Amino acid sequence: MKNWIISTAAALAAFSCNNSSDNGEKATADSLGTGTVAAANQLTTEQRKEGWQLLFDGQSTRGWHKYGGKPVGSAWKTADGTLYLDTTIKKDWQVMDGGDIVSDSSFENFHLKLEWKIAINGNSGIMFYVHEDTLKYKWPWETAPEMQVLDNMGHPDSKIIKHRAGDLYDLISSAKETVKPAGEWNQVEIKCLDGKLDFWLNGENVVSTQLWDDAWKKLVSGSKFSKMPDFGTYKSGKIALQDHGNTVWYRNVMIRKL
Repeated sequence: MKNWIISTAAALAAFSCNNSSDNGEKATADSLGTGTVAAANQLTTEQRKEGWQLLFDGQSTRGWHKYGGKPVGSAWKTADGTLYLDTTIKKDWQVMDGGDIVSDSSFENFHLKLEWKIAINGNSGIMFYVHEDTLKYKWPWETAPEMQVLDNMGHPDSKIIKHRAGDLYDLISSAKETVKPAGEWNQVEIKCLDGKLDFWLNGENVVSTQLWDDAWKKLVSGSKFSKMPDFGTYKSGKIALQDHGNTVWYRNVMIRKL
């Protein structure tokens, strides 16, 4: 009887471990928007057929460069299938050899998916339609709209309307707050088709608007970007991940052209 109890307990423990692993794998698959299980930072056959491409291979910064054209700084590192910003070495508030990074490729109509998690009190952002011209623009946010990445519980920006996680930064607040606490993974989708922009955060459509029309111009004129004449005007550009001086992790970064 004793041996039977031990054997049964071991079997239950093994089932529990296997079930937990399966749940984690399926959660990753669900975040990628596919019905089949895919390993992290990899595409399924179905996704390839649909035109998805990886912007992060899970092992290197290939396909990215520092805003302005230089190689990705050494503070952007890869480990455990993530691309993350190492903020251990700073001068004042700036990360040494960090900086915003942008994709080598530009996109017009696109559907972007990724996952992020942020350190306690952290801040970052996902920018799109970045126009990379350092003779005119010192920073990518001078031209590019941004989905805010933030620890809503700890970062001071969380006290500012339209600066919370999932917001179209300084322009539109999320319709519903779905962000997870610092240290937990969040699933993001950003889709733009002929100027129709939608944000999803953890499965919820949190922002929906139209770019480039008169209402958009009025929205920008009432924001901190009002003195940046080219902000939000470009209809093609690069994807950027922001160095805001805080540790942030990204994975499963993929995009398809629409």
